Amino acid sequence: MFTKRIAGLAAATLIALSGVASAQEMTFFRIGTGGTAGTYYPIGGLLANAISAPPGSRACEEGGACGVPGLVASAVAANGSVANVNAIMGGALESGFAQGDVAAWAYTGTGIWEGQPAAEKLRAIANLYPESIHLIASADSGIESVADLAGKRVSLDEPGSGTLVDAQLILAAAGLSESDITPEYLKPDQAADRMRDGAMDAFFFVGGYPAGAIAELASQQAVKVVPIDGEIATAVLENEFFATDTIPAGTYENQDTDVQTIAVGAQWVTSADQPEELIYGITKALWNDATRVQLDAGHAKGKQIVPENATAGLGLPLHPGAERFYREAGLLE
Repeated sequence: MFTKRIAGLAAATLIALSGVASAQEMTFFRIGTGGTAGTYYPIGGLLANAISAPPGSRACEEGGACGVPGLVASAVAANGSVANVNAIMGGALESGFAQGDVAAWAYTGTGIWEGQPAAEKLRAIANLYPESIHLIASADSGIESVADLAGKRVSLDEPGSGTLVDAQLILAAAGLSESDITPEYLKPDQAADRMRDGAMDAFFFVGGYPAGAIAELASQQAVKVVPIDGEIATAVLENEFFATDTIPAGTYENQDTDVQTIAVGAQWVTSADQPEELIYGITKALWNDATRVQLDAGHAKGKQIVPENATAGLGLPLHPGAERFYREAGLLE
């Protein structure tokens, strides 16, 4: 009798759950990020959680999920900006993060995208936060400036990353090329491991501070945050997608002074093929009060993700769903 009652309850539960699933269709939505040691990945996780509201979730007003009804979003570790754009255009991702310069070049088929088919269907959901260009050197490398990288072992990040693109721009602004250094193409956590072993002099990383891999490295050995300033910064700043930036003193262990550098916007992009209602709902969920709490508490860069900057610095069109939300919210005329 007891066994039959349990079986009956289980059957009733399955029927109830199937009723929920049939009443509310489940939609999956991936966000391409970067390596797990960078900033894209944790921010992607925060946003995926914020915009999700799986079938059967408690209502937002009851303390449940405040995302898009039926949506299950996930952050996917990836190689970064270039790889994310290619995956979105190829249909392997629904959305992803990309640096503002990379997104604009991809959409227009210029810059690093020259000679390739333009990503004409690439659309923006939001500009998120400024990504600071880090140049990290071991304390005993003697590297005090970008020019000092000549003859050194330097990681430029993986192919497909926005960091590699910007590292090449900075080297060129200093009159250097990859043939003037011993280049390696590693993610920041891998480059940090090589530096611990004495096999790497410096590495580039583009992302929000504090970056996990750099913070961990700085807590274990002496490193220097190298400034990107002066004529080198001026040359790179001729590109409209870059701005001056400062990595504040104390961001990393034993960093006693502010370090001048440059930054580029981190943008959330998708395809024009994504449904307008879906992207409208995602954009609305991105900027609701519950998401605000998660962003402020979840990551140092979360506080800089604000609606006032959502449409700033975009070199490609907004997705119609996002544009509709921003017009309704008074953020677009």
